[in-house]
Amino acid sequence: MSMTPEQARWFADTFDKLVQSVGQAVIGKNEVVRLVLTAMMAPGHVLLEDAPGTGKTSLARSIAATVQGSSTRIQFTPDLLPSDVTGVTIYDQTSKQFEFHRGPVFASVVLADEINRASPKTQSAMLEVMEEGRVTVDGVTHEVGSPFMVIATQNPIEQAGTYRLPEAQLDRFLMKTSLGYPDHASSVQILQGASVRDRSAQLSPRISLQAVNDMTQLASTVHVDPAVLEYVSRLMEETRLAPEVRVGVSIRGALALMRAVKVWAAVNGRHYVIPDDVKHLVEPVWLHRFVLDPEAEFAGTTAKTVMTKILSEVAPPQARQQTA
Repeated sequence: MSMTPEQARWFADTFDKLVQSVGQAVIGKNEVVRLVLTAMMAPGHVLLEDAPGTGKTSLARSIAATVQGSSTRIQFTPDLLPSDVTGVTIYDQTSKQFEFHRGPVFASVVLADEINRASPKTQSAMLEVMEEGRVTVDGVTHEVGSPFMVIATQNPIEQAGTYRLPEAQLDRFLMKTSLGYPDHASSVQILQGASVRDRSAQLSPRISLQAVNDMTQLASTVHVDPAVLEYVSRLMEETRLAPEVRVGVSIRGALALMRAVKVWAAVNGRHYVIPDDVKHLVEPVWLHRFVLDPEAEFAGTTAKTVMTKILSEVAPPQARQQTA
C-alpha cells in the first residue's frame, strides 16, 4: 500500500517538529539537521567531516533526546580495541557463567568521534553493526535495537596519525555532510547562551523510538515512478563511465539514494518522489562513494564537479511523469 496524501502531510508536520526541537540545541543548521534526520529514517548512517568545535556531539545528543533514545560517544584513538566498541564477554565467578558486557555501540545514536584515528582493525568492528544492526562476539549475535544510527566524524585537519577510511566502510554511510561554522547571527545567539554548556539536556522527547520506526516504515511506501527509477539508474551508470572516475556508484549506493529520496519526499509533504528530490540528495549520498582517477584528482577534479557535469548531461523525466 502506498502512502496517502494525508499521511504525507502528517509525516512532514511531525518531521518539522523534530527539526525545530533539535534546532534549539544546534542553532542555525536546520538543513544539516534535516539531512541527518532523513538518514535516521531511511535508515542509515552519517559521516561528518568537520573541524573541532562545530557541534557534532550536540547534534548526536539532541537527536537522541528528541526521539526519546539513548546516545553514546566513542572517542576513536590509535589504541582503541574492537572490544572497546562492541563489548566483551567476561566470566562471572559467582554465577559460573560467561556474561556479555555491552559496549558503547548499543545505543540509538552513536557518535564515533574522529573515526579515522582508530586502526583499521577497530574500524572494521563497525562494519557489521552498521550494515546489519548487530554485533557478534565469541560466536554469539547481539542485536543493538532499532532505530540505530552512527554519526561518525573525521577531522579534515591534523591528518598525522590517522587511517584513511576504506571504500568498503565509506559505502556503509548513507550520507556524508558537514555542519560547518555558524553564521554571524547564529554565533551571536550561541554566545548569548554561553552559560548553558549542554543545550541538548534541555530538550524533551517529541516522539518515541517506536514512532520513528513507524515513520521509517511509512516512508518506504512513498511512490516512485518508473521514470524516476530510470533517471537514478542512468545517473549511476554515468558515474561509472566518467573518465575522471576509477570506481563509480555501486548498486548499494543507488539503493541508499532511493531510500533517502523517499523520506525526503515525505519530509516535503509529498507521497511521491520527483526528480528534484534526487538532485537535492545525490551529492550527500553519492560523492563519498566516488574513487577518482589519481591523475584527474591531481589536476584538481573533485567528485562534486563530476557529479555536477553528470546532472547537467542526464535529462530528468518530464513533469507529466513526476506525479503518482
